[in-house]
Amino acid sequence: MIERGSAFLLKVGDGAAAPAFATVAGLRTTQFAINGEAVVVTNKDSGGWRQLLSGAGIRSVSVSGAGVFTGSAAEARIKASALAGTIDDYRLSFESGDSMTGRFLVTRLDYAGDFNGERSYTLSLESSGAVVAS
Repeated sequence: MIERGSAFLLKVGDGAAAPAFATVAGLRTTQFAINGEAVVVTNKDSGGWRQLLSGAGIRSVSVSGAGVFTGSAAEARIKASALAGTIDDYRLSFESGDSMTGRFLVTRLDYAGDFNGERSYTLSLESSGAVVAS
């Protein structure tokens, strides 16, 4: 099934123990990558073929986005987290109803603006701990 990109949303938690999530308004593009490092367990009995250890290694999720600054509460929370270097709860939601939730650190937040245009921003997030799909 083909899904619309506009239904791929980044949401930030409100800081509560059981967070309520608010959509980051103004995002025009959002993307994520699931990263993994393999643990090689090749030995002389491998017959010349590389063998990897299932379930081992380091996994992480990277999220990036770009959009137009709207001054939303969610954007303000991201800016505060970036300035403080704090880890916060985030959720990626998809049109299918699936989502991925985890704790992330804002590793980059850039603002730009033309003289006669809107102010835009780009952001990058890196996971800290498990990211759970639901």
